[in-house]
Amino acid sequence: VPRLGEFKAQELSNTVWAFGTAGEPSPALFAAVAQEAVPRLGEFTAQNLSNTAWAFATADVHAPALFSALAEESVPRLGEF
Repeated sequence: VPRLGEFKAQELSNTVWAFGTAGEPSPALFAAVAQEAVPRLGEFTAQNLSNTAWAFATADVHAPALFSALAEESVPRLGEF
């Protein structure tokens, strides 16, 4: 997915949230978003972090590196949730 690098954090989160909500798992899209999101999770709001985790879990997409990074980013920010 060549343009994901242009997406803002919320746009990445909203994209996978929409696919998760629609029940349309797209392995290539989810893999690309995971790869793009991990180094940028500091840009995500608490809502973006939550929506991203929810979308991957709902779509049953296994992304261990993403979930590890989500946890690492979320723990110090728990007061924001």
